[in-house]
Amino acid sequence: MIKAAYIHIPFCEHICHYCDFNKVFLKGQPVDEYLDSLEKEIKLTIDKYGEHKLSTIFVGGGTPTSLSASQLDRLCGIINSELQHHPGLEYTFEANPGDLTEDKLKALYEGGVNRLSFGVQSFNNELLQRIGRTHKAEDVFSSIESAKKIGFNNISVDLIYSLPGQTLKDFQDTLKTAFTLDIQHYSGYSLIIEPKTIFYNLMRKGKLPTPGEDVEASMYGLLMEEMASHGFKQYEISNFAKPGFESTHNLTYWNNEQYFGFGAGSHGYVAGNRYSNFGPLKKYMQPIEQGDFPIMHEHKVPLIEQMEEELFLGLRKNKGVSLSAFEEKYNKKVSQLFGKEIKGLIDRELIEIEGEFLKLTEKGRFLGNEVFQSFIGVLE
Repeated sequence: MIKAAYIHIPFCEHICHYCDFNKVFLKGQPVDEYLDSLEKEIKLTIDKYGEHKLSTIFVGGGTPTSLSASQLDRLCGIINSELQHHPGLEYTFEANPGDLTEDKLKALYEGGVNRLSFGVQSFNNELLQRIGRTHKAEDVFSSIESAKKIGFNNISVDLIYSLPGQTLKDFQDTLKTAFTLDIQHYSGYSLIIEPKTIFYNLMRKGKLPTPGEDVEASMYGLLMEEMASHGFKQYEISNFAKPGFESTHNLTYWNNEQYFGFGAGSHGYVAGNRYSNFGPLKKYMQPIEQGDFPIMHEHKVPLIEQMEEELFLGLRKNKGVSLSAFEEKYNKKVSQLFGKEIKGLIDRELIEIEGEFLKLTEKGRFLGNEVFQSFIGVLE
């Protein structure tokens, strides 16, 4: 049974310097026609795979809240009419501070959305400008205050560290300000410079002064320390929540569970196939008009890949990978398949076995990618 769906809205009113997600400038785009196509894609998918009661729906982008209030109302209407869900559904929309007018917030709240995830990144206005954000720190407070007044009581904020020109003191100040928001969830990510971004081009020209690996590690250490001291439990490498507010949607990915992906450039994992949709709007919309799926690439995940993914995705969670659940799922012991790799990583104090869970040590969290790569391409 598939319990999750991701829905991609590719429109933005501006493009951030670090962003490599599938997106287009909103102005002049066929937004209403895109919503038509999205509705048809969802119908095609449900016709093929049958009804599934979802536990989580996540609408990301792009910037979903760049849509008008009436378009948001329509989008929620499509989702509610076409996708069945459990009564306790976690229903998240990504939002930009400053984008959310009262009528947009009402459209989301009345449409059943019960969780908002704000792309805040920093509370330093100079840094925000440097990374291509158009909001200011004060917009965060007003947007979150407005959301609370409407009735939202499950709010998350994204922060990015290791930004160009950012100091440890600056990140400390951002965290201090973030904790005054009285919200339930934070995500903290180190800046990754991706190809085809403004930052990538600047880096190639030697014009992107990033803090460096040592400062980045100090920032991550500070993030974990401050979150713990303020009562936010780390449940995944980059995610922290008050008890009971862990993101069901995030955990879908790290538990290696299947999920629908709808919209241009979205990814999904259904019936053992990982797939990605066409990104450009015309290429996405054209096959749907002809009654076909807009899939650009599809990959049947073989058993050995599934088992490797179970390890490197599950290790992102603080509690780690359940050895008994792995054996039940694949009819093989983790130690049979990855014994040599596990021993090497335990010797280096990067992972440990605690009870029936294989998990990262605190040292291992700083070298997570190195640990995860140890399990890729091992099985034949």
